Amino acid sequence: MAQHFNDILSLIQQQKLHLTLNQMVRGIEKESLRIEPNGHLAQTPHPTALGSALTHTSITTDYSEALLEFITPTFTDVDEMLEHLEKTHRYTYQQLDNEKLWVNSMPCIMGDESSIPIATFGNSNVGRMKYVYRLGLWHRYGKLMQTIAGIHYNVSMPDDFWPGYQKLHNNTDSLQDFISAQYFGLIRNFQRFVGLVIYLYGASPTVCGSFLKGRDHGLEKFNDSTLYLPYGTSLRMSDLGYQNDAQAGLLISYNSLNEYVADLTRAIQTPHPAYETLGVRKNKAGGGEEYQQLNTNILQIENEYYGSIRPKRVARSGEKPTCALATRGVEYIEMRCVDLNPFEPIGISAEKIRFLDVFAVLCLVEPSPTIDTAAQQEIDNNQEAIVMQGRKPNLQIHQDGEAVCFKNWGHGLLDKMAKIATLMDEAGDTNNYSNAIANQKQKVDNPEKTPSAKIINTLRENDTGFYHFAMEKALEHETYFRNNPLSEDDFKIFQKQSAKSLQQQIDIENSDTLSFEQYLTEYFEKKPCENP
Repeated sequence: MAQHFNDILSLIQQQKLHLTLNQMVRGIEKESLRIEPNGHLAQTPHPTALGSALTHTSITTDYSEALLEFITPTFTDVDEMLEHLEKTHRYTYQQLDNEKLWVNSMPCIMGDESSIPIATFGNSNVGRMKYVYRLGLWHRYGKLMQTIAGIHYNVSMPDDFWPGYQKLHNNTDSLQDFISAQYFGLIRNFQRFVGLVIYLYGASPTVCGSFLKGRDHGLEKFNDSTLYLPYGTSLRMSDLGYQNDAQAGLLISYNSLNEYVADLTRAIQTPHPAYETLGVRKNKAGGGEEYQQLNTNILQIENEYYGSIRPKRVARSGEKPTCALATRGVEYIEMRCVDLNPFEPIGISAEKIRFLDVFAVLCLVEPSPTIDTAAQQEIDNNQEAIVMQGRKPNLQIHQDGEAVCFKNWGHGLLDKMAKIATLMDEAGDTNNYSNAIANQKQKVDNPEKTPSAKIINTLRENDTGFYHFAMEKALEHETYFRNNPLSEDDFKIFQKQSAKSLQQQIDIENSDTLSFEQYLTEYFEKKPCENP
């Protein structure tokens, strides 16, 4: 078995496995707040013309009724995926009247929490469960955190890659067990290396003062309306929005699929004193009871665990994510570290996608030891340093207890990525991947080229604050989309999808046979199955 990066990459090339890499499977989930013309959070319900947030395959909501989430199908072609995402934006703007999409990860003019409408999903049991889960998030973390938007990038290696890669490793496990173990190795390395992505692409170094009004935050004053960190990269990835002791002490192992499922299951089944005090239901003023959370455990459900990356498997109807993983293994990974880029109309570019593809392959092929408590603390400390002061000259991080220069560390990773990019370009008969990596090398040497620096410099040059910068970008992108409406045929396709989703929601609501209480009881009685 190959022990080092260069050995593994050489074997991949010898076995021509790299020629499969142009068939990597990708998908995007992109969040954007709906705002009023003055920049305040929209108070209107999810537009009916966009279909049902419960059942629409491409347009839904996340935490808030105002927090749209656009979901692409899976693609092997980067440009086709981004074209679908752009069409979704165009259709949405054709239905928004005078509302706009906020194009930054951090929200702006915020009132108190009562001005943040929680997303609703109809009267079905599954719809009510989604709503009550969000009520629980409110009581546990507050609503403000839930208005932060980002992009989740889902990616998997091609099916044709795995048998040869397993043979290369002389591994005799079942193919799916091997795949799951390799994805967990990827995840561990992603945690080690994600600081590079945050530095290169972080685009939230500033925040509107209204977002942190009345709270301790440790940020500096940029001007009367804006807070920032001079060398900050991605405040979205900081703990600014997260004020919760229960998750602070939660350790979820990524050392194996079994450990991951066991730790998540334990958190879902372990009561937390503060949540027990809150209770699942409370008495209503007019009589009766209303839900406050799904349960009193550390996590209500798996998705409540916040991390920069998740192992994923498409779950069947009514199936818990942990059960899907335990029974059928890891299918793909979800990168959750991507800020919205306000300089891009859809928040992300093809070059960035290609960078993330190469980054995923790096994390896969680089040897990935297991992570103990001390190593996890080092990983967490490094990420915090890069989030809060990633552009600081001569920044030091730690590797295996030793201080290293961040710039040298970043170049070391990019040099390895350049070798991978060459192979991926050969597979696709292109130079797009090598160009993507070369462009990022410039940012390591010149922090002023990073999105976070560009945002701060734009504010300084224009003598303005975050709100005015963000509104200008929102208006600029609104003009772009409104001036480029969908073709009539594409518009009809989206209309048909919306109408179909509304009918599907009605069908689900009409098919319920259990009370909501029985539905929750049966759902939480399901146990993750053992690996076969």
